[in-house]
Amino acid sequence: MSFAKLDDHCRALGALDHALSILGTDEATNMAPGGGEARAEAMATLSGMYHRQATDPRVRDWIEAAKAEALSAEQAIAVGELERSYINMTCLPSDFVERKMRTSMRSEQLWRATRPQGDWTTFLPALEGVVAQMREEAAMRADVLGLAPYDALMEQYDPGNRTATITPVFAELKAFLVDFVPRALDVQEQRQALRPLRPLSGDYPVERQKALGLEMMKAVGFDMNHGSLSVSDHPFCGGVPTDVRMTTRYRTDEFLPALMGILHETGHGLYEQNLPKDWGHWPSGKARGMSLHESQSLFVEKQIGRNPAFWRFALPLVDAHLRESWTIEDLLPHVHQVRRGKIRVDADEVTYPLHVILRYELEQDLLSGRLEVKELPEAWDARMQASLGISTLDDPKNGPMQDVHWPSGAFGYFPSYTLGALMAAQQWAAILKVNPDVDAEIAAGDFGAVNAWRRDNIWTKASTGSTPEILKDATGEELNPAFFIAHLEARYGQP
Repeated sequence: MSFAKLDDHCRALGALDHALSILGTDEATNMAPGGGEARAEAMATLSGMYHRQATDPRVRDWIEAAKAEALSAEQAIAVGELERSYINMTCLPSDFVERKMRTSMRSEQLWRATRPQGDWTTFLPALEGVVAQMREEAAMRADVLGLAPYDALMEQYDPGNRTATITPVFAELKAFLVDFVPRALDVQEQRQALRPLRPLSGDYPVERQKALGLEMMKAVGFDMNHGSLSVSDHPFCGGVPTDVRMTTRYRTDEFLPALMGILHETGHGLYEQNLPKDWGHWPSGKARGMSLHESQSLFVEKQIGRNPAFWRFALPLVDAHLRESWTIEDLLPHVHQVRRGKIRVDADEVTYPLHVILRYELEQDLLSGRLEVKELPEAWDARMQASLGISTLDDPKNGPMQDVHWPSGAFGYFPSYTLGALMAAQQWAAILKVNPDVDAEIAAGDFGAVNAWRRDNIWTKASTGSTPEILKDATGEELNPAFFIAHLEARYGQP
């Protein structure tokens, strides 16, 4: 049967993908600096092997033959999603995939070496090479898929995303936030006038912070038998569902950035660990795009991790590990602090979308050629000034060098972050409708009901439907930014 051949094909691809995922995670966390060139070559070769197997012409024949077989509903969905994946894979020749892997890996390695000093001049040629390749890739994909070049890249991260839909939503959100940020800062000032902010900075050794992070991961449902926590320059969640590799980065003078980073990546990890295991080797059994993935990480970080109910449970654990003695009134102003800053991953939930929208706008300009890489620092600075009133011109490490995405060739990824925030707020509202006691459960350290809802409505759905379909089935309506705006207004807009 052709379906059986496709099943074997997907299992073989899954093995290669497993190897690439673990090698990539190790490269970012444990590999010695001198191993970069050989690792890039090894991963490029494996990527070429994966691509050649994934685009084998026989797969097209097996897909067509399988469609004529007596398939269950689950099998038919699996074949349909494999076909979509196959079409996207065959957009690019194998030699280009290998060349892109080499270029992006060497660029990412150079980024790690040059970012701490903000050495934009040394890094610039590498990023120019990545952008040139992304323009080439976008053109090839656009030609096959019948999409605009940037839409063709977004399709790889979140099928169905289109600038025609996203740009108006982001424009509306940006207009709201540019007005709301000063108002939220004013409300914050009024609150702190009544109760001055108690400083929390102190001496927080990494070992204590990690122990706290691990306890929080387990508390919200992460299976430590199938996952781990490490350190990297840029927090991420990688690996495979049976071996999820999470990272964060620490500062010893404060603990909230690392802890929030851990909670964020734990959201990703929970999604991966709870995907349907029987179909994990099929595209239909994998996570449904990055905006839905980000909705899961932001759900844990924002809807849970910044919820006052969560801190009624978490504060005793924080005090035990970090040897402090705080009240919830001491801590919440820090958890909810709004601050104009340069760093996306350290941004609060009010200013964060402005960081994403800036990147969404700039990467479209880079891809189209309206902006050249050498002009990026000035363009970045102008948009940061306009949206957040901050200059980055003399600080490239915290400007256009701060993210790993562009050095690694991940163009079209950024919009997923803010789309995920919108969806997380909508999912929380749906949970409240069916479970009004959710805050009391979280305050007691009980995340069972919250996780059960997400498992039933998001995690186990995997890629059996489009993002809009899964969201509508879960929440009863299409994506509605009103939930996110209402969430910000309630948490930050009232004295």
